Amino acid sequence: MMQRFVSGIKKFQRDIFPAQRELFANLAAGQKPSILFITCGDSRIVPDLLMQTKPGELFILRNAGNIIPPYSDNSGGVTATIEYAVVALNIPNIVVCGHSNCGAMRAILEPEQLNGMEKVSQWLRHSEAAARVVSENYTELCASERLEILAKENVIAQIENLKTHAPVAARLARGAVNVYGWYYDIRTGDVQAYDAALGDFVPLDEDRIPAAAGRPRQLAAVNR
Repeated sequence: MMQRFVSGIKKFQRDIFPAQRELFANLAAGQKPSILFITCGDSRIVPDLLMQTKPGELFILRNAGNIIPPYSDNSGGVTATIEYAVVALNIPNIVVCGHSNCGAMRAILEPEQLNGMEKVSQWLRHSEAAARVVSENYTELCASERLEILAKENVIAQIENLKTHAPVAARLARGAVNVYGWYYDIRTGDVQAYDAALGDFVPLDEDRIPAAAGRPRQLAAVNR
């Protein structure tokens, strides 16, 4: 099986790289991505394919369930990556993207799937707020409907967690970073965006890209 992937590398080196040699020469000197894209580790999600971006345009953070633990004194890979993206790279846009038929969200609804996976179970506790919203408000829906709603509620919950991260909070306050929440349907290719003003997901369109976080505050001037 690995031969197929090594053949892919050889094709890249032979056909793709030479045609974009200048791009990679520039990237070798450094990166300046414009989006921190936080999404699930699901192999069916390919951010560069979805957004039709080139190398260097996206700074991608992936994990099971596109989860963002709340900010704390404990160092972790997600927290460190967000801090580096916002402070060191000064990335102005953050997208939290969930998706349809998410295995992590399904495991929350069907916890028996987590037998023998203690660490995964612990990790998914960061989605407890979304799980509680669904369990207390959508009991009448079928399993597939609850799964979709949970994936969307999880995007909202993780954005709330994201806002507790100190560098993000500081930049949100002065309007130096934009936060977006998306839901990608694998079967149809549709993408919906969370509109904080409406409190709902709406179709994503070039002419309407709703923000998932509030407007910048009016910071008081300091008298000197």
